[in-house]
Amino acid sequence: MKGYYAKRILSALITLLIITTLTFVMMHSIPGGPFTRERPVPDEILKTLNEKYNLDAPIYEQYFDYVKGLVTFDLGPSYSKIGTTVNDLIISGFPASARIGLYATILIVLFGIPLGIVSALKQNKPIDYLVMFMATLGVTVPSFVMATLIIYFFAGKLGILPSFGVTSPLGYVGPVLALSGYSLSFVARLTRSSMLEVLRQDYIRTARANGLSEFKVIYKHAIKNALIPVVTYLGPMIAAILTGSFVIEKIFAVPGMGRYFVESVGNRDYTTITGITVFYAAFYIIMVLLVDIAYGFIDPRIKLGKEK
Repeated sequence: MKGYYAKRILSALITLLIITTLTFVMMHSIPGGPFTRERPVPDEILKTLNEKYNLDAPIYEQYFDYVKGLVTFDLGPSYSKIGTTVNDLIISGFPASARIGLYATILIVLFGIPLGIVSALKQNKPIDYLVMFMATLGVTVPSFVMATLIIYFFAGKLGILPSFGVTSPLGYVGPVLALSGYSLSFVARLTRSSMLEVLRQDYIRTARANGLSEFKVIYKHAIKNALIPVVTYLGPMIAAILTGSFVIEKIFAVPGMGRYFVESVGNRDYTTITGITVFYAAFYIIMVLLVDIAYGFIDPRIKLGKEK
């Protein structure tokens, strides 16, 4: 077991290094630089800025300096926000993104899984058709379209929700609904299909034939196994939602990491783009590892790694 986790951690570090390298190389391959503007900067000032941030050094030297900073959790300065580091941007932006993501995750788990289970148990019944219709609608409608509709109807027409910002509790309703719409629908559909597959297994028929109550058959035997594919999806989904949706945060003017990332792309802020990408990748990898650990609790028959 320990060897398995050691291999996974080593694999995660290698993956993170590859992501860092690719992002770094692609950012520096784009024509221009972080101080390139529509109005040309005087050559003397540009030279001074490049020397200050070591941008005049060879690309390999810049890369190794950046990797050294990552080892000490130093993501470097922001080129577009003078006097601010990328660490400061993440520290200030992540709480807002995580708060909305946490509310969205709770909404997805509390409604997506139960709706999928109920839909499977009532297959081909009116409630099944209704749940699947809503789930299909949620999957097909993009999140930015849903965000626009929420602002148009609930903020513009009805006036019951603010159109932007999260300065009040009602301000979270719009971004949370828009952010959770797709994942909630997908979880409901995934839970339903997984539950139907489990209910057709031989051990479920055997449990019923042995006289077990339907409650025990469903909640003790079926649900645990049906949740394995759902948990597999929830890990990366939680990572994506907690780190924020760039589009949703931009539409609702949420002061999260998405805003900084979008601004950094427009400003060619190499360190901010790379830093937020690395942070997101690390968070994603950690969640995938936690999913592997959760397998053993959901189904003890699943063994992680080889044991003597």
